[in-house]
Amino acid sequence: MNSEDRQATALERIADALERISPVPQSIPSFASADGYVWRTEPNRLDATDISRVPLHLLMGVDRAKATIMDNTRRFAEGLPANNALLWGARGMGKSSLVKAAHGAIAAEMPGQLALIEIQRDDIPTIGQLLQMVRGADHRFLLFCDDLSFDKDDSHYKSLKAVLDGGVEGRPENVIFYATSNRRHLMPRDMIENERSSGINPSEATEEKVSLSDRFGLWIGFHPCSQDDFLAIIDGYVKAAGLKVDPDTLRAEAIEWRQTRGSVSGRVAWQFVNDLAGRLGQKLVLT
Repeated sequence: MNSEDRQATALERIADALERISPVPQSIPSFASADGYVWRTEPNRLDATDISRVPLHLLMGVDRAKATIMDNTRRFAEGLPANNALLWGARGMGKSSLVKAAHGAIAAEMPGQLALIEIQRDDIPTIGQLLQMVRGADHRFLLFCDDLSFDKDDSHYKSLKAVLDGGVEGRPENVIFYATSNRRHLMPRDMIENERSSGINPSEATEEKVSLSDRFGLWIGFHPCSQDDFLAIIDGYVKAAGLKVDPDTLRAEAIEWRQTRGSVSGRVAWQFVNDLAGRLGQKLVLT
């Protein structure tokens, strides 16, 4: 083999090696086949999915939050200015259910106009690549991250700032971001207090992380519901599912279920109704 042949063979090997290590091209859907997607990585892609949600009218005890999210989402879908939203507060009170239900209601009003994309908290560092994929598309996108929070030494939050506010390019005009969290400031309270007490300048010790939540234009708080609200939620689910049960029996069993769980919330109400439907031998289909 002469030198030219050896050089050609070496170049072929280099080309093959580069092809093996190069990123797989991103899979960009047409956005016409579905209104719900999940962001996947390795390789980066959007997978169409059916969205699991309850009808908006069955979310009770959160009327103010419902009205706020619906108004903001509708304005965004219509191409008007709207804010990123952080839904924070008590566990099981319908934060993520409200986001999905609001999207479903708007999607029904304006078919093909608004797609929901769920991104996992651990995939936040790739959010810039997701934005590049949807930037300039004809659709409008509601990016949704459920149970968003950050722990000490967690730098994922820095990647999120681009979609919320900062960055040279800024947030694409066809993208809005909703997140749910049990924490108002997306970080543990004891971490905030520890850093404030030990920092050289307490007012600046946690400013960078706390400022992340300030970048959400809407803060919507969710608080534990009363027993009356709990029973009303159950009654709404039972009627929507067409379950046949004596009202007095329903109330007594619901209260007993609440007491055994030690809490009242929309999630606990749903779990009770799911158990009730199973005991009655009926399918749980909400209408």
